[in-house]
Amino acid sequence: VQLQASGGGLVQAGDSLRLSCRMSRRGAYSMGWFRQAPGKEREFVGAVDYAGSRTWYAVSVKGRFTISRDTAATAVVLQMNNLKPEDTAVYYCTAQLAGASPMVASAWGYWGQGTQVTVSS
Repeated sequence: VQLQASGGGLVQAGDSLRLSCRMSRRGAYSMGWFRQAPGKEREFVGAVDYAGSRTWYAVSVKGRFTISRDTAATAVVLQMNNLKPEDTAVYYCTAQLAGASPMVASAWGYWGQGTQVTVSS
């Protein structure tokens, strides 16, 4: 499975960005996003199950970010609103078949190349 992420960029605090990630094949994969800021560990952002019926969010983004997937279940979108400078990081798209422990990075078997999000104050 290959994942291709897009949509990062440089924005100001309070702006919005939309990240997209497309998977190379269909299947019962949960999909999600992690991020990693310089000098910090990779952290969970959000995830959605293969059916699009369950979502999970990090406390730091809940209420500002929304994750969703298309009906073909091959793409996931992360809508990021009211961005803050602390959201600055490389964002990674990820996928897994099992759907277990969505907030744990080691549970995810497939990773995209990452897309940079920079939020200026």
